[in-house]
Amino acid sequence: MTVLTEGRIISVLRAAEAVLSQRAGSAVVLEDPKDLGGSGRTTVVRVRVAQNPFSQARTLVIKALPIDEEPHAFHREIAAYKYATTLPTRSRPGPQIIASDTDARVLVLSDLGHGRSMPDLLGGRDVTEAMHAVSAWGQALGRMHAATFGGEGDFRALLRRGSGSAEDVHVLRDQAVRAFALFAGALEGLDVPVPARVTGMLANACELFTEGEHRAFSTSDVGPENILINGDGVQFMDYEWGGFRDAVLDVAYAQVTCSSALSSVDPAVREQFEEAMVDAWCAEVSGIWPSLSNRRVLARRLLAARLLWVWLSTVWMLPLDGVESTVADIVAAGISDTSSPLSSGNGNLHDLTLYTSDPRVLVNRWADLARAATRAEDTMLATMAVRLGAALTRDWLT
Repeated sequence: MTVLTEGRIISVLRAAEAVLSQRAGSAVVLEDPKDLGGSGRTTVVRVRVAQNPFSQARTLVIKALPIDEEPHAFHREIAAYKYATTLPTRSRPGPQIIASDTDARVLVLSDLGHGRSMPDLLGGRDVTEAMHAVSAWGQALGRMHAATFGGEGDFRALLRRGSGSAEDVHVLRDQAVRAFALFAGALEGLDVPVPARVTGMLANACELFTEGEHRAFSTSDVGPENILINGDGVQFMDYEWGGFRDAVLDVAYAQVTCSSALSSVDPAVREQFEEAMVDAWCAEVSGIWPSLSNRRVLARRLLAARLLWVWLSTVWMLPLDGVESTVADIVAAGISDTSSPLSSGNGNLHDLTLYTSDPRVLVNRWADLARAATRAEDTMLATMAVRLGAALTRDWLT
């Protein structure tokens, strides 16, 4: 949690008052700011509305980024909130945007109020309660995807209107392509055989950011740390990475991050949690994507997406100096920034739920991937995942 200075809080408060007052045409006064614990670069505070001529909201949430930060991520976040706010209430994934100021890098959002966080529920002793929460997680993802299928043109129009550019720069997509460029060299450096079919699976998964049959809106970081459950159900927070991509990426991301949150739980029980999530998601999207009712088809797609997320989180920890992949290879793959994988002017990847600096978490992710591949009868991927997990254990944990 960020420890905010009083000066920073006051400046954020005043910026929010200014944008709200301009929008309302009358003075808006905010009081009693409470730090909600943004990331190292983000200020997030809840405020009480002491004087408010245009709505009955008693509290609001203000999110502010440094004004010297590259603006594209902020434009994307505004576009994502605006797009999500237009959805029917039942399908809306999280808070509504009330106002924004691009110059001050300030967002004013509706307050979701108090509830229970997904990590709290997953870490509790009540397995039934946690299972219900995970099912609700999958259901909320499915509702969001079903409601936004076919809406990509509207989102892109909002993005262009805010940034003045038709180019859809997305850091996670670029990171995925960069990770793919490093795949063969890294595995060879770890003495793990590189099956051509698995490499092909990873390449296909990278394409899900820009192509795919099941494109829908996503807040993108749909892991447990960004989920609150309140009286209205599951609420997704943090739209910084929001945009359109193949919905299978979301489900696989949720599987990976959910299993990490349940690392102390028996693997067989973790599988039950994953199945509950996928079943709930399928129930919401089967009407628009009937092909995914075929569980063998869905399992193959989820495996490829899961491989991508597990590999990407691993790349962020690998010592890349020993990887047999040249800068030219990476640039040819479409990535111009060949510095640290965590260096980005468009957002801080350390903030992602997927990110971990704990090697034990990564080893467990490969073990979970191997079990999922075994269930899907993909012996080649299961074998590679076991070997890579063993190599990481050898290098990091012994």
